Amino acid sequence: MKTYLLTVLGLVLILCGAMSAQEGDAAAKVTVEPVETMIVKSGQRTPLQLTFHVKPGFHINSHQPTEPELIPTEIKFFPPEDLMVAKIQYPAGVLTSFPFDPSTKLSVYSGNVVIKGTIIPQSKATPGTYTVHAELRYQACDNNSCYPPKKLPVQFDVKIPRAATGSRAHPNAQSPHIHN
Repeated sequence: MKTYLLTVLGLVLILCGAMSAQEGDAAAKVTVEPVETMIVKSGQRTPLQLTFHVKPGFHINSHQPTEPELIPTEIKFFPPEDLMVAKIQYPAGVLTSFPFDPSTKLSVYSGNVVIKGTIIPQSKATPGTYTVHAELRYQACDNNSCYPPKKLPVQFDVKIPRAATGSRAHPNAQSPHIHN
């Protein structure tokens, strides 16, 4: 009987945790669009694009808010040592006034927010798949109030393929279209 009660209690706790996680996702003011595995050739720079979705009815401060006390939207990358993320570009904010202070325009993002960057493999990077972790820090607001700042974890994979071998279909210097 004791084992049965412990099992039931364990199942209840698991279900409560799952429901709480689902509620947390539903309450999210900002989500990130999944990024497909990026193929980055050794020695080449590859553009990166992350798309965030701000839930309708909400906005977040831009990367360069108009008021110093406002928390800017900012992304920090934590790549493995064989990769670098550089040249981060934030979109321009949209100057918007809100009912709580119609005379002041704030620089905000709403809808889809695209942040760009560049993936650069280090010269010593070996072929393989690497996971890049990042964190978007933002403060969401609606027309009446602002909510505590949040950090949204982001991750995506970068694959560095093996260098192609130098084999050619026609190793001679003559064009295959020339017939004698």
